[in-house]
Amino acid sequence: MDRLYGPCLLCPRKCGADRSSGARGFCGERAELRVASASIHRGEEPPITGDGGSGTIFITGCNLGCVFCQNRQISHTGPSPALGRAVSSAEFACICLKLQEMGAENINIVTGSHAVPAIVQGICAARNAGLKLPVLWNSSAYEGLEALALLEETVDVYLPDLKTLDADLARRFFRAPDYPDCAARDILRMLEVRGELRYSGAVLVSGVIIRHLVLPGCLESTRQTLRWFADHAQGRALLSLMTQYTPMKGAFQREDDSPGRFLNEAEYETVLGWLDEFSIEDGFCQGLVTGNGWLPDFSRQNPFSSALSVPVWHWSCLPLNAV
Repeated sequence: MDRLYGPCLLCPRKCGADRSSGARGFCGERAELRVASASIHRGEEPPITGDGGSGTIFITGCNLGCVFCQNRQISHTGPSPALGRAVSSAEFACICLKLQEMGAENINIVTGSHAVPAIVQGICAARNAGLKLPVLWNSSAYEGLEALALLEETVDVYLPDLKTLDADLARRFFRAPDYPDCAARDILRMLEVRGELRYSGAVLVSGVIIRHLVLPGCLESTRQTLRWFADHAQGRALLSLMTQYTPMKGAFQREDDSPGRFLNEAEYETVLGWLDEFSIEDGFCQGLVTGNGWLPDFSRQNPFSSALSVPVWHWSCLPLNAV
């Protein structure tokens, strides 16, 4: 699968970097798969967390450019590489099996759109070594069609963001004016592949959960997104409405006009009213979040608070034994 990295056309940016020869793409990464951390995470939606917690694996690098990125230590850090360590398919499989051994409900791959070929190889190695858990694809919904096709036999649950359907907002905040068209297209494809919700007990083992983060001062974007969900995904997916926007210095170290405050009570109540207006009942709505104590720090072996996660693997540690 190395051919897919050079020239790299994996995602809609089609940056053309020869990542297989050591060049870095827009995502900041070469062809090697780098991982930042893995943990038993208890902060996901109830059918993802279950009783055992979600086995989250945070991939280093990102093909979007969110100016307020909350994972900026591992997404982009300018001229210096983001935090993370290269892992082989065998070590990636070991990470998955360790999460399974510790009782995780699933393997939750976070922000891997720029590394699809290597991740698919790692999951295949894990399956061959005894992985039985469902695999979740937790992404910004900014994949290329060839990358999505590679995932179809590997992913059981899709957990895409639908950040905005406003092209100007996508340009300003995500550095991708084509994001609305690409994300809508990708999510519709995900719904074709896994558009039936299936559970094992209370845990989702096949299906789609669409996430949307409400941006303060940008409520019309949220209204547009909720209307799209009602028209295209109602009855086929769950909605996860998030309010945890946190003002942060731009991840790309530049001036930007992203919101400089938390969501307020009036905005929150307005959005709740739209859920009723569009008759959206299936899913989850986060309570109003107005603090940053939950933000991760990937320089620590447990990037999250001990109440949220149990660390299993970290980029600064020695490699796990190969399978």
